[in-house]
Amino acid sequence: MPNIAIVTDTDASLPPGLARKYRIWQVPIIVNFGEESLRAAYDINDATTFARIDREKRLPTTAAPSPGQFIETFTEAFEQGAEQILCFTVSSKISATWKAAMAAREAFPKHDITVVDTQTLSMGQGLMVLAAAEAVAAGASAEEAVQVAQSTGERTHLFAALATLKYLAMSGRVGHLAAKMAGMLNIRPILTVENGELVMLEKARTRRKAWGRLIALAQERTAGKNVERAAFIHVAAPEALNEFEARLCEAWSCPETRIRAEMTPGLSVHAGAGLVGVAFVVE
Repeated sequence: MPNIAIVTDTDASLPPGLARKYRIWQVPIIVNFGEESLRAAYDINDATTFARIDREKRLPTTAAPSPGQFIETFTEAFEQGAEQILCFTVSSKISATWKAAMAAREAFPKHDITVVDTQTLSMGQGLMVLAAAEAVAAGASAEEAVQVAQSTGERTHLFAALATLKYLAMSGRVGHLAAKMAGMLNIRPILTVENGELVMLEKARTRRKAWGRLIALAQERTAGKNVERAAFIHVAAPEALNEFEARLCEAWSCPETRIRAEMTPGLSVHAGAGLVGVAFVVE
């Protein structure tokens, strides 16, 4: 079988250790504080991002990786022995990352590079990438690995609860969402991904009620089904995630092995500190 490299971007929220384990290349989303550009998950994480936001009283902007960044990663992968590349990007409906990866592919006309728009984000994307990496490690072809990833995506659900609207109100990236919630500063929105976009699914008025709805949604989507894999997501809130994970696993069939992940700044600056959520794959 050919040597297949798996590439994604840091909006996949993959923990660095897990990415290293499966030899997954992560191209960073760029976080800009004024003239200073930082690489999400490399130069800056969620905790340091929100410490700086609270200190400076402003949100940074974010930008998709440039085609040049993808070219550098593809080049390095080929130099290290890859014969084919599978690149899985965050949804094209929320980022120009897919377009950048497609542009970079044109720089390698003699190489086999497949770019997949996952139509999701965070660990919804990450779980697809992991499925592809595991398939490749088990001897799957590139085409088979893409099929496995897409099947995983079709069976994946992601739900998260915001802790505050403070940061969302500062963000222009999801202005349509902020507009719906104007004047509702006591609301804890519950978010999900639909048709490749981050949407508000419901509103709850307290953290307890919001978490209760996340648990109920997980139960509803897995009724009569086994949970293949689960990932718990947070934004600079590891203690809250511990509490949420414990509550969910009391009421829901949590897999024995679970992933815990930071959302990463490319996404988290638009959601805000305190977010907790879960992504899971049903069999």
